[in-house]
Amino acid sequence: MKGRRHTPEQVVRKPHEADKVLGQGKDLAAVLKHQEVSEQTYS
Repeated sequence: MKGRRHTPEQVVRKPHEADKVLGQGKDLAAVLKHQEVSEQTYS
């Protein structure tokens, strides 16, 4: 299975968005699924 490539802008923006959503009380699995990244990538 070929992985999806993200643009440099997405790579910079995704961790900031994830932290913001996690601060709102969402669970990590839901955030990662929405952002289309794996837990290993987020760590």
